Amino acid sequence: MAIDQAQAERVTEIMATQRVRFINLQFSDIVGIVKQVTIPASQWNVAVDHGIWFDGSSIEGFARVAESDMYLVPDLGTFAVIPWESDHLATARVICDVYMPNGSPFTGDPRYVLKRAMADAAALGFVYNTGPELEFFLFKPRTDGALSTIPHDEAGYFDVSTDLAHNVRRQMVEALETLGIEVEATHHEVAVGQHEVDFRYDHALRTADNVITLRTTLKAIAQRNGLYCTFMPKPITGINGSGMHTHQSLSDVKTGKNLFAAPSSQYGLSELALRFIAGQLEHARGMSAIIAPLVNSYKRLVPGFEAPTYITWARINRSALIRVPRINAERTASTRIELRCPDPAANPYLAFAVMLTAGLDGIQRKLKPPEPAEENLYHMDVARRSLPAMPRSLGEALEELKRDEVIQVALGAHLFERYIEAKTSEWDDYRRTVSQWEVDRYLPIY
Repeated sequence: MAIDQAQAERVTEIMATQRVRFINLQFSDIVGIVKQVTIPASQWNVAVDHGIWFDGSSIEGFARVAESDMYLVPDLGTFAVIPWESDHLATARVICDVYMPNGSPFTGDPRYVLKRAMADAAALGFVYNTGPELEFFLFKPRTDGALSTIPHDEAGYFDVSTDLAHNVRRQMVEALETLGIEVEATHHEVAVGQHEVDFRYDHALRTADNVITLRTTLKAIAQRNGLYCTFMPKPITGINGSGMHTHQSLSDVKTGKNLFAAPSSQYGLSELALRFIAGQLEHARGMSAIIAPLVNSYKRLVPGFEAPTYITWARINRSALIRVPRINAERTASTRIELRCPDPAANPYLAFAVMLTAGLDGIQRKLKPPEPAEENLYHMDVARRSLPAMPRSLGEALEELKRDEVIQVALGAHLFERYIEAKTSEWDDYRRTVSQWEVDRYLPIY
């Protein structure tokens, strides 16, 4: 395995100065749950030189028992000491790629799926950049420790005086920055108990790694403060759910120039950007099961809560699927588009991979987006509601994924098949379950 000597020396110095005793080798299963194998520091060189073997048959969507052997290869650039671990048992974490016994990358590894999509973009001369905004809720556990949906505070958007999590969020930011994530802003969101953390815009692989790290970090810091942090898309009926609005752009692979910027055009967008938008609109229904992956995701994607339901684009309209943020004339390098339907339960590697592939398909086929829809889509007259809509359930989204060959190719045959299996099982479980709403609604009447 090729080793980056500069990164290897950096890691060696960190381990020595901070007396690292253990290293968590982390990776993601197909649904985005972080898995890890912990090794003592004495085995670090073995991990770097040869990888660490593990049983892939125990991981959601990875392998069957007969084909279970796989090994983890650390990405040295992701090595960081975990700030909340005790000093006498200092522990680091490093994100890993998954390999097969013959030395080839495991095609079902979500990180590899994104790497492959970004390699396709690079072959066309592009670097894909993303900036996700992750929303989450902080809840107070019950006295017996059981989970609840009791909000930590009664604050609203940007509130200060009633924002009881202000100090908790500062601890979260400090921990994230110690782990190498540059946080740009954090604030209270619209709903009671809801918050947001935004971090630095970067190439998609790094931001996907950062999403995985952020979710585990925020949960750990919340727990240390007696709270529960959840990225469930819609935990409370009747109030805003949590999204992962994702800002996107393409830059030139050689010069780094923003290829979406065209200051003289109406929206400040280049022809390339418009084709990228058209591709994502074309495949919005097909990639929905990846970017909004839960039964619960479709309780968020309903009218009235700033979540998109129609497949449109616009500038000032936050009910559109894709929004074009206004750009300062002096900072055209920041030109980007914002996809508003992903939620923070999505596997970021898979989400970014399908979003990129959809956009590239629009570029390669020279697609044109429809006219933008600037009016509030929730208040349109009925005659205008001929606009295409996003799937209204996970079951519908899975059927759309089965029909979209471009998104299937982005995932690869192995991961597509296993993802469909896992999510169909989830959907079937939901369909068979009698909810409390049904009991309350129907039992007194029938």
